Amino acid sequence: MSYSDPVTEPIRVVRGSSGTAMLLVATAVGIAVSVGLGVYGRLHEPTGSAINIAGFSSGLAAKAWLASLAFLLAIVQLVSAMVMYGRFPGVRRAPSWIGGLHRWSGRVAVLVTVPVAVHCLYALGFADYEPRVLAHSILGCFFYGAFATKMIVVGARQAPGWALPVVGGLVFTGLTGLWLTSSLWFFGTSGFVF
Repeated sequence: MSYSDPVTEPIRVVRGSSGTAMLLVATAVGIAVSVGLGVYGRLHEPTGSAINIAGFSSGLAAKAWLASLAFLLAIVQLVSAMVMYGRFPGVRRAPSWIGGLHRWSGRVAVLVTVPVAVHCLYALGFADYEPRVLAHSILGCFFYGAFATKMIVVGARQAPGWALPVVGGLVFTGLTGLWLTSSLWFFGTSGFVF
């Protein structure tokens, strides 16, 4: 899979139906991932526990701290993308290492979310017993759907230049919402416990 790096390659301008078709396919895959996770989470009987990582007092504490790490890495993603696309104030040219930082912070952020997602899906399921929990469930499905869409857009040569920043922004928005409805809530109610 080739990766288009905005630091070394110009923004692509695509005209015609191939870019539109690719975006429709990427969007359809993202929707399928979102709906699939939601259906599984809704139909699966929650176990109440799924992960217990050494050093943490509970699965919820581990989930809150891992999600916070992912959110911090997502901020690195946002800033590095702004630098790569020339949208960060005061930075005229992106340093050569910024593309690597962007890719690796994204990879680690998603890897860190995997145990969190497993815990949410397996232990808790898709829940709607209060507005915060419903929003969190929807945002979790949305995040992974948007991530799947982004991975298709990243590898597609025919993607319009605006598609990657838009889809990346949706991934960031989804993760921000997840963090607000889980980790921030957890730390607000339980304190900064490990």
